[in-house]
Amino acid sequence: MTVLQVADLRYGFAGDTLFESVTFTLALGERAALVAPNGAGKSTLLRLIAGEIEPDQGTVVRKRDITFGYYRQSHELAASGDVLGAFLSCFGDVVGLRAELSQAQEDAASGSEEALDRLSTLQDRYHLARGDELEREVGILANKLGFSDADLARPVETLSGGERGRLQLGVVLAQKPDLLLLDEPTNHLDLDTIGWLESYLVGYRGAVLIVSHDRAFLDTVAPATMELGVRALRVYPLKYSDYSVAREEDMARENAVAARQEAMIAKTEDFIRKNIAGQKTKQAQSRRKMLDKVERIDRAEDVWNTAEKIVFRFAPANRSGDIVLDARGLAASRGGRELFSGVDLLVRRGERIGIVGPNGAGKSTLMKLLAGRGAPEDESSIKRGTNLQEGYFDQHLGQVDPALTAVDNVRRVRGDFTVEAARQYLARFRFYGDDTLRVVSGFSGGERTRLALAKLLLEPRNLLFLDEPTNHMDIPAAEILEEALVGFEGTVILVSHDRRFLEKTTTRLITVRDAHVDIYPGGFRDWSDMRERVEAEESAKLREEKERERAASKRAESKKNEAKAAAAPVAEKKASYDQQRQASREREKRVKRVGELENSIALGEAELSVLRDKLKGDPGGDWARLAELATKEQALAKRLEAMMSEWTKLSEGA
Repeated sequence: MTVLQVADLRYGFAGDTLFESVTFTLALGERAALVAPNGAGKSTLLRLIAGEIEPDQGTVVRKRDITFGYYRQSHELAASGDVLGAFLSCFGDVVGLRAELSQAQEDAASGSEEALDRLSTLQDRYHLARGDELEREVGILANKLGFSDADLARPVETLSGGERGRLQLGVVLAQKPDLLLLDEPTNHLDLDTIGWLESYLVGYRGAVLIVSHDRAFLDTVAPATMELGVRALRVYPLKYSDYSVAREEDMARENAVAARQEAMIAKTEDFIRKNIAGQKTKQAQSRRKMLDKVERIDRAEDVWNTAEKIVFRFAPANRSGDIVLDARGLAASRGGRELFSGVDLLVRRGERIGIVGPNGAGKSTLMKLLAGRGAPEDESSIKRGTNLQEGYFDQHLGQVDPALTAVDNVRRVRGDFTVEAARQYLARFRFYGDDTLRVVSGFSGGERTRLALAKLLLEPRNLLFLDEPTNHMDIPAAEILEEALVGFEGTVILVSHDRRFLEKTTTRLITVRDAHVDIYPGGFRDWSDMRERVEAEESAKLREEKERERAASKRAESKKNEAKAAAAPVAEKKASYDQQRQASREREKRVKRVGELENSIALGEAELSVLRDKLKGDPGGDWARLAELATKEQALAKRLEAMMSEWTKLSEGA
């Protein structure tokens, strides 16, 4: 069932078009990623769908009577009271009853018969309203999002920014809406919670539209990718990593077609100019009429290439000693809870060490200790190497003064910069024109992150401490930072939950979990592969145990059945035989259908290959034929996808 229809949508600011011709639909069970560089209008499109702003043109139709949930990356949380109450805030009746029940429990302490009767009545009403059941469901959801049972009683006002973000996400998910919009849902989640959210969304029954810079997350949860451009929306029935490959092929093919048309038009116009007044006037006039009827093909819009690129360039720094840090006996506790103790770590020049673990485990605390920024009560003995030039990126962006402009922030570090020199430097980080003179308090999260990195790179560094550097970064910026760090000649210690970023940059990994620190000799990819092998082995053991239990149960059941069969009347035996024969027929039908599908898929793939070869060829000016071929190619690709899906399901049961 289609729950969202977007048709010919256009939106802009001050006469400038942000995007136009946006058309798509979403049905229950469909999940799509919305991708584009920062500033392309992804969050604006979500706001249009949510009905918070009106489009300049086009329509947004949400099916009547569907439930709707919208997680904003700005974490606008109006809830008050305790955390459990905030989670339940979307269930108005239950919240009201819960408040009444709480008051009734206090009144019942008096022991009066009237108060006790009211308490009993409200308890019954709360139960009938599914209040107890909702509390259990919400409690499980809260635990998955990193809130302990004790946290559920905390006042919302005491939560940190990251905790408020997770709470807001939980409030939206608790509704289980038919249409779910998620704008950067992983920004404040650790790896464990991201893994849980992936599983939750993969099995989600509603329609989901996701904006995220986490490429691994998009690959897992979104089998379709929608690319937002100025001129149109490109829709691919592919996960992000496959989309990024397919779009390059599409760009090349579409630009080749446009180039051939441009060459044909140029050649025809040249003929017209040379012959319009000569002996071939009629031919020239005929070709002019033909050109007037030609529908011009634009070059493909490449939103990623046209996006302004950040330039991460490290200032030349001295070569540090081969031993950068020799840390012994690192220990830290917070709020009476031990985070870690007895940690020894030797850091060598050129290493890129990643620190991972659940939220609150002590990742940032460990990095602060290594950077010499620990709390007075922490324990550490660290010998620092020679010629160190250190830089620290704080995930809370404390190194950026919100009261100053971007230019003034830069000049605080480099007093020798003129205003113009500071503006030229900031242009490398996608700050242009009046943006450089804006006060930072009005900046978005992505803009503040870019400014913080700009300040960090103003001076020579050969040892970098980076705490969640890709938060709020779009995909191109994160990829450029990856490349810069891989080519960095110094040493890097970083905390991140971005798996692609960790895979590309780390050479060694530290895990912090349950007051224990493990140091793995390989990078994040090696560590992930190791974890998968261990989990696969544990799962295999569990399967073997269950299989043995099932086999024993079957043997026992078989003996029972044999005893029953010996005493059963002939009619029961015949019924059992008929059931077995019916099951056998069903299996034969599945096997036969699998064979038919395999033949059809093989023929379809061959036909698809022929169509794609024709699309790559010269259309000879027959653009209508080219459009017809493209339509056939898309329809055939969808049929093949459906047959493959059916073949997979039948093969599992064949």
